[in-house]
Parts: sequence; structure tokens; C-alpha cells
Amino acid sequence: MTPILYNGEVTIPIAILSSFVLEALDSIIPKVMVIIICFAVLGTLIAKIFIPRIILKNRFLNSLFNVSLLWFSARVLGAVFVVMTFFKIGPEWIWSENTGGLLLYDLLPILFSVFLFAGMFIPLLLDFGLLEFFGALLTKIMRPIFTLPGRSAIDCIASWLGDGTIGVLLTSKQYQEGYYTQREAAVIGTTFSAVSITFSLVVISQVNLGHMFVPFYLTILLSGIVAAIITPRIPPLSRKPDTYLNNLKKEDSEVIPKEVSTFKWGLEKAVEKASKNDSLIELIKQSIQNILDMWIGVTPIVMAMGTIALILAEFTPIFEWLGLPFIPILNLLNVPEAHEASQTLIVGFADMFLPSVIGASIKSELTRFVIACISVTQLIYMSEVGGLLLGSKIPVSLKDLIVIFIERTLITLPIIVFVAHLIF
Repeated sequence: MTPILYNGEVTIPIAILSSFVLEALDSIIPKVMVIIICFAVLGTLIAKIFIPRIILKNRFLNSLFNVSLLWFSARVLGAVFVVMTFFKIGPEWIWSENTGGLLLYDLLPILFSVFLFAGMFIPLLLDFGLLEFFGALLTKIMRPIFTLPGRSAIDCIASWLGDGTIGVLLTSKQYQEGYYTQREAAVIGTTFSAVSITFSLVVISQVNLGHMFVPFYLTILLSGIVAAIITPRIPPLSRKPDTYLNNLKKEDSEVIPKEVSTFKWGLEKAVEKASKNDSLIELIKQSIQNILDMWIGVTPIVMAMGTIALILAEFTPIFEWLGLPFIPILNLLNVPEAHEASQTLIVGFADMFLPSVIGASIKSELTRFVIACISVTQLIYMSEVGGLLLGSKIPVSLKDLIVIFIERTLITLPIIVFVAHLIF
């Protein structure tokens, strides 16, 4: 997770390794994803119909395959979409390059490679004291400002420097291990799984404003921090219970004794955590389980939810209709070409890149700047982070995601437009 300079860009080793895999296995990964998603359905069918002891008696296999009817339905839908897309059978609107094809050939290969290395290295991040150390140092900042434990700052940094998916995976893992309550996990997953610096550069370049990357990213940081302060304090996030998954709570290393300095306490807890991990075989086993959990548990959900969202965005006027209420708001904020910009504010729920694709044809530089910023600060888009959140153990529903998406849009839009008027 350490930021390094690579090919003139600031990135992290996981992102570099995943790009190597993408380049080396570019033509194979879509086939592998079809097999993985179909295997997820087959495994679930076997668990449900034959109820084999090997699955039910194994805690990991049971959690992987013995899922609820809702998640089983989503896995089946994901398998249907991925097979139709790969073999180009059925209606074109399901497998076209802007719907199922976008997910299978563009997004899923990225998730495959990111999950491979994130799953492999997450134990190094979680189990050797880094979070305990920073948790103690940062809790005095994170708790009063964002209502979160100090260790959650690491999730945010991982997203910011690497990818939003890494932040979601970290959060889900820690929630399952008893470090976060339901409310904390929901807040971190929907508020701190920020888009990476690298992808943000792609977005601003798409709207032909690449030369304005610095003011663009500073605007994102400002509006994102304001949203991170407000959204945890209003429903639906504020109504999430402060209870732990299966009542499993880990000892709180962030309650610091008065007679001990913050640094010393963090270091003590970090060393204590690291000393408990002395089995290489257990570490490898945990890494393999992480990878399989993400490949089998998450990718079918992303394929199902993402394809539906992209079909609605591409072939129906629903997002254009949903954007109509934003026209008077944009006019009030004196944003040029308000009608054209309005649909981009909602279409980002389907995929984060769609607003910048649609907005690239808008003439006003100010409007294009606003569209690029808002698409990044909205955070929740179904083709990746939204699908991941629903597929993970983090306690958020589709309804929660829709409400949070709208809240983030309404909170960040005035800030972004204000900055845009100062710049242009």
C-alpha cells in the first residue's frame, strides 16, 4: 500500500501487479470469469440441493456457498448475463459493449487482478499491527470528525492510492472480524471507498480538462470531506445500530490509558497483534480464502447488478427522467447547459464513467468540470463499488445505496459549483 512513483504516476504496488496480470492474461481473463461465476452458481446449487457435509461442516465453504435465496438469485442472474455476453446470445441490449460487454471485458478483468493481489496481501495489512498502530494515533481525529475508529483512515488511504474496491474489501474483512460495528462498516464502505487518483485522472481527461487535474482533485477532496462529515450523521447511516456481527467484538485498542502516550500504546498493540501471527501455512490459507471469497462471492453480484444498471442507463430514458428535478437546482446554481448536465447527475449510479462520457459533448468547460467532480464524489456506482457493497457482508441495502447516492449528490454539488465559479 506504500505509494511509489511508477511511469511518472503515484500508485501502489497492488495496482502495478494487477496491471501486469491484465496485460499478460488479457484474452484469458474473461473466460476465467465465466467459469468462476458459473462455478459459484453450481457450488450453491450443490449446497442447497444435496446439503453435503463437506460444505456444511466447513465454516469457510458454508459461508461461501450456503447463501440466502436473494444472493443465490443474484448469482444465477450474474451467470445468465455472463454466459449470454461471452457467447453473444440473446438480446443485444444485454451483451452489447456498453452493457454486459463493458462489465465482462473491462471491469471484471480489473476486479479479477485486483482481488488476486488484494486477497493475497490483505493479511499483511490486517494482521501485523499496522491498523492497531494508526488506529491509536488517529482515533482522536477520526472519532470526533467522522464518528469512526482511527483504523478506518487506512481504508480510506488504500482506496485513495489504490482503488475503491480495496477499501470495500478491507472494511468488509474487518467488520467480519469484529473491529467495526454495523454503523461503522456501513459508513466506511459508503463514504471512504474513494476513487483512486489514477482513475480520477482518466475521468478529468475524458471531459478534455486534463490540464486542470490539481484544482479538480482539490475540489473532490474538499467536497468529499464535507460529505464524509455530514452523511454519517443523517439517515440511513445514522440509524444503523452500533452492534457487531454475531456479537463478535475485538478488544478495543483505541481506548488509550491516561498514563501511556498515544504513540507508545499504538506500538504496544501493534507488536501484540503481530506476535500472534507465526504460522506461514495459516497465512497462505487465509490469503487463498480471501481470494476465493472475492472471486466467487462478489463477482457474480457485480455482473448481475452492474448489467441491469447499465441496461437501464443505455436503453431507457429512466436516468434522464430522474435527472429532471436537478434542472432547477442547476439553473439556480447558474450552471450552463443545465438540461444536458441533469441526466449525468443520476446516471453515475449505474457507472462512474458514464457521466464523463455523456458530459464530454457539453460545450461549457465549467459544466464539464462540475460533471467530472460530481461523478467522483458520488462514490456509489452499481458497476463496481455499489455491486461490491451489496455482495459483501457490509450491512447496506439497495435502498440505502440509492438514498446515500442522492444525499452525496445534494451535499457535494453546491460546493463543487461554487469552486467551479471561482475557477472559470
